[in-house]
Amino acid sequence: MATIVSIGSGKGGVGKSVIAANLAMLLAKRGKRVVLADLDVGGADAHILFGLLNPLRTLTDFVERRVERLEEVLQPISAHPFLQLLPGTGDTLATANLPYAKKKRLIRHFSQLQADVIIADIGAGTSYHALDFFLMADRYLTVATPDPTSVLDLYRFIKLAAIRRVLSAFLSRDAVSEALSDRDFSSIDDVIQAVGETDPNAKETASRTLQGFQPNLIVNRVSGKSRVNVLQLKKLLKEYVGGDLTMLGEIPDDPAMTRAVRSYLPVVEFEPTAPASVALNTAADALLAELARPAMIPAESAASPERAA
Repeated sequence: MATIVSIGSGKGGVGKSVIAANLAMLLAKRGKRVVLADLDVGGADAHILFGLLNPLRTLTDFVERRVERLEEVLQPISAHPFLQLLPGTGDTLATANLPYAKKKRLIRHFSQLQADVIIADIGAGTSYHALDFFLMADRYLTVATPDPTSVLDLYRFIKLAAIRRVLSAFLSRDAVSEALSDRDFSSIDDVIQAVGETDPNAKETASRTLQGFQPNLIVNRVSGKSRVNVLQLKKLLKEYVGGDLTMLGEIPDDPAMTRAVRSYLPVVEFEPTAPASVALNTAADALLAELARPAMIPAESAASPERAA
């Protein structure tokens, strides 16, 4: 069974899709069977990064049942037999506003893909689509830049993902779900306390649901003058989520990244010795080390949108 790694961000424009494409290629180069799944619903562009300007099929074909299996959408990446692309949805209102039942079916079919690793490139922001696709994974990776607004949006993203993860353990019309849906919380302890006040028997379920929710971080476009205060960010997330934030790498602000995108190639293929490529290789090794560690098993249905729609 494939290990799903979701890659999300609190805001767009941080280079998340570029990071996802490069990590997917690097894991494939290391002998892993990899699927890069573009789950940026309504804004898919991962295929462009590999020069596939007009994919034969996209997720829209699966969503609209023109094909019945996700495998029928997979596109091989030439010269890389271990890497396949699952192109994202097309530019239609129906797919940009994916109905709940179709989203549920899509998530269910991911477990049937034949691969070692599935890199799921999630749309930016905190919509239900983004959070649910992010939370369906076995491992979580976030991307931010040193820009203060990006760091703030990352904090918000992880905060809301944690609440969504708790909500998913309860029925959408459950008293606990209703109590959490429209409230803000300063820490995850406040969330657990609110659950206990609503239903004392649900407190343990909420606590178990958050086990294993320990996001990793890659900081992109790092320069000498702009660095994320990782220790402060880790402190904030420790207070809120109760877990540690693992830094997988810092990618330097490198013009080679722009040149690679304009050449329709991942930078690790376009300029393997560029500073960004070197840093991405280090991040890929760190990700593999994370994947080799036993994952904490979350509470039943904790990472599924089936209960909290």
